[in-house]
Amino acid sequence: MILHINGVPIHYHVSGTGPAIILLHGFLESSTMWNRLVPLLAEKNTVVTVDLPGHGLSGCLDEVHTMELLADAVFQVISELDLDMVRIMGHSMGGYVSLAFTEHYPSMVDTLVLLNSTSIGDSMDIRKNRDRAIAVMKKNPDLYIGMSIPNLFAENNRKGFRTEIETLKKDAFSFPHEGIVAMLKGMKIRKDRSSVLKKFDGRKYLICGTDDPIFDVSDMEKLSITSNTMLFKVDGGHMTVNENWSEFVKIMYFIDFL
Repeated sequence: MILHINGVPIHYHVSGTGPAIILLHGFLESSTMWNRLVPLLAEKNTVVTVDLPGHGLSGCLDEVHTMELLADAVFQVISELDLDMVRIMGHSMGGYVSLAFTEHYPSMVDTLVLLNSTSIGDSMDIRKNRDRAIAVMKKNPDLYIGMSIPNLFAENNRKGFRTEIETLKKDAFSFPHEGIVAMLKGMKIRKDRSSVLKKFDGRKYLICGTDDPIFDVSDMEKLSITSNTMLFKVDGGHMTVNENWSEFVKIMYFIDFL
């Protein structure tokens, strides 16, 4: 399905019937990352997956894709479907968007799941890394994408998940380059939303990999305590859906998504 925002196509998919679950992918990913999960969730839920602007099949909305802009795009999709209450799960950058959505539309969110994600804003060092990434992306996008995706997996998992890595790379190579740069710029300037996570009074969960190369598990443990959010720690890196599918499915049952 396609929703046009200011003439820009935003692609999304709807499966199943029942309570609504919104799934938001991460940076250099698309809604296809959820392909294995959707049929399971759709047995008792309405499952909505969105290609966020500038990724997947969706076009770019601006030179900078702020988390607020992306959250508004998600809101417009939800409004198009006439949904008034949702459970939302975001992977990595999708978690940032989920938090922005929760901040602006708290009455619409029943459950919030941050999968390999955080509410904490970028440090100065990470912002500098974003600038370097933008420079490389503009100069040699294939090199940037080709290097970035394997680094999402735990080092000892990269060989075993070579097929999954190549699939993710092939998908990302098709994204508009300006969309990837716009996402990098938006993540760099996103604000810390730890207060949003702490204040949210619905069900809320953190899922992190014990060997996540992006988010240190000790930081996630601290965030869990300060925000009063249940934390699930699973073996693997940043790509829990790929690296530890069996444990991920158990969590989906525990939180009543399945």
